[in-house]
Amino acid sequence: MSKIIGVSNQKGGVGKTTTVINLAACLAEAGKKVLIVDIDPQGNATTGLGLDKNKLEMTTYTLLIGDAQAKDCVAKTEYENLDIIPTNVDLSGAEIELIDVEKPQYILKKKLEKIRDSYDYVVIDCPPSLSMLTVNAMTAADSIIVPIQCEFLALEGLKQILDNINRVKKRMNPYLEFDGIVFTMYDGRTNLSPMVVEDVKANVPANKIYSTIIPRNVRLSEAPSFGQPITAYDGRCAGAEAYRNLAREVIARS
Repeated sequence: MSKIIGVSNQKGGVGKTTTVINLAACLAEAGKKVLIVDIDPQGNATTGLGLDKNKLEMTTYTLLIGDAQAKDCVAKTEYENLDIIPTNVDLSGAEIELIDVEKPQYILKKKLEKIRDSYDYVVIDCPPSLSMLTVNAMTAADSIIVPIQCEFLALEGLKQILDNINRVKKRMNPYLEFDGIVFTMYDGRTNLSPMVVEDVKANVPANKIYSTIIPRNVRLSEAPSFGQPITAYDGRCAGAEAYRNLAREVIARS
């Protein structure tokens, strides 16, 4: 059975899209059929896989406003087992167009239901804010992964997103689960990163924290500008190995 995973944090700059791209690529590398759904109007997951946002005709925008079905919006990537429903800046106008639509929070769920069984995993890149797009992602998802940057104020916003997950679970998606936290941008040379990890561990149940910690890694930062996941850009670097380990954990929890 397929699993839909939303990757979300209402705080920007935490490695959310990096996690989406590279977790998906590592799941695909492990032989799983994977679809990324880019529902962040910035479209960084789209460009991070080498697609030109300015040349797209079928996107999450056309999907949500009803101009296309999910199967029509799927774009093949050059990587085996990895597809994407891409996006561009047009998506930022979708919320206005959905105002008069009945139950707009369920649109993505209904669209993905028709293709989800073609994949082992569907990974949704959520916007870094609580919006109708984020609510759509959470309503469609089976579970949510929350990346947390190993820097000061890491816990800021965590309670908010956990509260929002619970609200969506209570009101719209009773099957939604909080999969867990992934620590990102960890720098063992500093005192701060280990302190942040311990601080979060003191406030979150152990089974809601992934064992894998994503290091601060130059190659991870460079890969998106070349339109490649880390497995293609530098598959031997520490960042690539970390995301492979995370993929193994995700598979083991599924």
